[in-house]
Amino acid sequence: MIEADKKKLSINRQCDLLGLSKSSYYQMPTPETEENHKLMRLIDEEYTLHPFLGSRGMRDYLRRKGYQVNRKRVQRLMRVMGLASIAPQKRTSIPAPGHRVYPYLLRKLDINRPNQVWCSDITYIRLKHGFVFLTAVMDWYSRYVLSWEVSVIIDDSFCVSALERALRCNPWPDIFNTDQGSQYTGSAFTGVLEDHEIKISMDGKGRAMDNIMIERLWRSLKYEDIYLEDYETVGELMAGLRVYFEYYNNARSHQSLDGRTPAEIYNGISLKGAA
Repeated sequence: MIEADKKKLSINRQCDLLGLSKSSYYQMPTPETEENHKLMRLIDEEYTLHPFLGSRGMRDYLRRKGYQVNRKRVQRLMRVMGLASIAPQKRTSIPAPGHRVYPYLLRKLDINRPNQVWCSDITYIRLKHGFVFLTAVMDWYSRYVLSWEVSVIIDDSFCVSALERALRCNPWPDIFNTDQGSQYTGSAFTGVLEDHEIKISMDGKGRAMDNIMIERLWRSLKYEDIYLEDYETVGELMAGLRVYFEYYNNARSHQSLDGRTPAEIYNGISLKGAA
């Protein structure tokens, strides 16, 4: 997909055009066994339906499916996938060393216009014989997907790249909301927001509703595209994501948006004949 000997376009530029993290070109994840890939596919589907399940619940689910797995194995696979139960935990997880956690600013906030609040998240995307990670930046009010990027590793570089792309192409938001993952609490990500004088908001631990808009995006994407298409390669996935996000932004109407599309709301376009 990326040609190292391409003279006219640098590797960085090819990655940028593809929406693929630059670090993905140089780093490949440790391969998993075929059986682990099957388990990860099942975990992904069940987690999308029931994100409150922890490793114990997921172990029990897999055992009912006929897989004799122990909790330790499930914990490792969920960690590889970047998944954690949204149910409140007995102990609050410790942030990465040197990373600041910011307060949640959206509680009781009237979000009533585009570019008031943006949000971002990361999700696991399965392939037939592997997996990648997808991040997106979304406008909260309109549900418009402003940018997205794919990586084979779950680091902060592709999150920063997606953020910078969204900022280059759109008016800047007042507030940016994420979870407390290390990809978002590190200085690389928060530094970009601070340089643009954007207020930083982070979900409370165990609060599933705090970043609910982008969680709904992941569910729609997986059930309307990923699970149906069952992509084999990263190249096929990238092409499919471009088609899906074009559809999602410009053609997929939302009941919560009074039947309008995210693009119509984001760009202030009224439906003909609307009251």
